[in-house]
Amino acid sequence: MHPDDEKFLKMAKEIVVKFIELGRISPSNFETHFHEIFWAIKKTAMSTQGVDVEKILKEDQSG
Repeated sequence: MHPDDEKFLKMAKEIVVKFIELGRISPSNFETHFHEIFWAIKKTAMSTQGVDVEKILKEDQSG
């Protein structure tokens, strides 16, 4: 797990909770949306740091 993953998880959680409150996401499809939002945040953060996102994704998926 990347050291910043905890931060990304917290951000994704806050975004998903807000979308649930607004009625944009239902609790029944939480998992799908949480996964998509988490990865969008992570990819964006990593790309702004000049990190090779594809390398990180392969490492995360393999281990």
